[in-house]
Amino acid sequence: MHPQIYVETSIISYLTARPSKNLIVAANQQLTQEWWETDSSQFNLYVSRLVIEEASTGDEIAAKQRLSIIDPLPLLDITNEALNLANRFIETRLLPQKASRDAAHIAIAAYHGMDYLLTWNCRHLANATLRNDITRICQSVGYESPVICTPQELIIRGE
Repeated sequence: MHPQIYVETSIISYLTARPSKNLIVAANQQLTQEWWETDSSQFNLYVSRLVIEEASTGDEIAAKQRLSIIDPLPLLDITNEALNLANRFIETRLLPQKASRDAAHIAIAAYHGMDYLLTWNCRHLANATLRNDITRICQSVGYESPVICTPQELIIRGE
């Protein structure tokens, strides 16, 4: 059985965006596209309605491109249990109120037992300074935290 990944919206955005003029962002976009083409087949990929909502915003043509990437991916339910966990991240001030959607992404992935949460959001998600506290809060309510990482950290090593 392949490991399971919750694909957060920033990954979908990096897959479909025009190349950035920022060299670091452009490199991350390229890396994301290469990971999607070469390594994503080694995983079971999932999204939630929240990813669909976020991907639907902005430029209509860009939104259609993002939604076409998402369309074949299975949807994870946004349950009351996941929302309660997301609220814990906010109530404990691990994440600010303005990051409530980020908290929901973590909680949905944890509730559904995802192995990984794939993202380019390094402020509130793939942030090493938050990792232990995210794990602690998930475990305090009986869930395992997914490994929250970028595509750069999830490259399948060749033989």
